[in-house]
Amino acid sequence: MSTALSSKPSKTPSTESAALGKPRCVLITGATGAIGGALAHAYAAPNTHLVLHGRNRQSLEELAGVCHEKGAQVSLSSASLTDTTELNTWLDTLCAEHLPDIAIANAGINTHPSDQTLEPWDDVQALLDINLKAPIAMAQRLVPAMQARGSGQLVFISSLAGWHGLPTTPSYSASKAGIKAYGEGLRGLLAPHGIGVTVVMPGYVTSPMCDAMPGPKPWEWSPERAAKAIQRGITANRARISFPFPLNFGSWWLAVLPASISQWFIKHLGFDHTGGK
Repeated sequence: MSTALSSKPSKTPSTESAALGKPRCVLITGATGAIGGALAHAYAAPNTHLVLHGRNRQSLEELAGVCHEKGAQVSLSSASLTDTTELNTWLDTLCAEHLPDIAIANAGINTHPSDQTLEPWDDVQALLDINLKAPIAMAQRLVPAMQARGSGQLVFISSLAGWHGLPTTPSYSASKAGIKAYGEGLRGLLAPHGIGVTVVMPGYVTSPMCDAMPGPKPWEWSPERAAKAIQRGITANRARISFPFPLNFGSWWLAVLPASISQWFIKHLGFDHTGGK
């Protein structure tokens, strides 16, 4: 399920692992997606071991080649994130061989209502398995090893849709609100063990998933811009990384205003319909 490309590590230490003579290890799931791929490019550098996970093997191998050219060591995996046995086997092996310094649970999917009806239940289950259950399952395997080492950082990808549920994506909003709450709770729990936890709440980032979402898409960012903001926040061990500011500020108000007022704004801003999709 994995391949490895080796490169000579740099002598410049930038992390605790580097100080011990080991490359910094960065795990990214959903690496073949827009944000995941941009993060892989951002982290690809000498003295870095990237563990890239994705379902599209060809795209994953192409991404690995580019990252390797930038001086990174690269390992690949297409292990199922929803098969408990396969996921646990992969992560246990990873913890034994290349325990991540940073683990970014980026894989995610979306689904939408159609003609004012609920999303199909099979689609909802698949979404919750990937967006919510898989990151929590990953933490279950990674945290004990990070605790034993005394360091590490978990990064969970939420969304500005986690501030207030959107009629255009109710199940997606629920999954992102759930992983936001989980990450926030975990941060306080794991801080005494030297483990940081960061929750990322992006707005609209150019991607096939974004294109498929109904409704307006104000202040849309490129994946590269998003990756730079995320990387800066991870380096600073920020509790929350949310962007862009105008959309985050407005979405935050939806969470704190009375629900009737928030839902009035959602309707009049055009986020209460499926746009014919």
